[in-house]
Amino acid sequence: MADQPDLENRLYLEIEGGRVVIDLRPDLAPNHVARIKELVREEFYNGIVFHRVIAGFMAQTGCPKGEGTGGSGKKLKAEFSKEPHIRGTCSMARAADPNSGDSQWFICFATTPHLDGQYTVWGQVVDGMDHVDAIKKGTGGNGAVKDPDRIITLRVAADVEAA
Repeated sequence: MADQPDLENRLYLEIEGGRVVIDLRPDLAPNHVARIKELVREEFYNGIVFHRVIAGFMAQTGCPKGEGTGGSGKKLKAEFSKEPHIRGTCSMARAADPNSGDSQWFICFATTPHLDGQYTVWGQVVDGMDHVDAIKKGTGGNGAVKDPDRIITLRVAADVEAA
């Protein structure tokens, strides 16, 4: 059935508030989607904090150090697209070099057109955005979070549904 979700391209993000469902976009960023799924299946993201959260903008995670300077050690070539950054968009964080995306990513709280074409969009929240909205926000301009919320688990839906 065409209406059935592609469980191999869907993630279940469990955070304190509940489950967030993210549909992956291999049509936009096949290499990023493949790498995210690889890291998810290695349980890389489990327990990692949302270290940078700016109200009305985005919640960022994926740094194993918990402060924004770490990664998995594998840089990815940018896969920019015309896909807009809207509420619930999942996109790769990066340094000034467009090809510096690694394991850090963010979820947009709102439409953020200044990011369009500058960051690799790899997914979209399709359920549970209210849980994302409840992630503890940072203070100050950089959005650093004191005692941040964590990812409990991040799993590929096909692995959960098959279990």
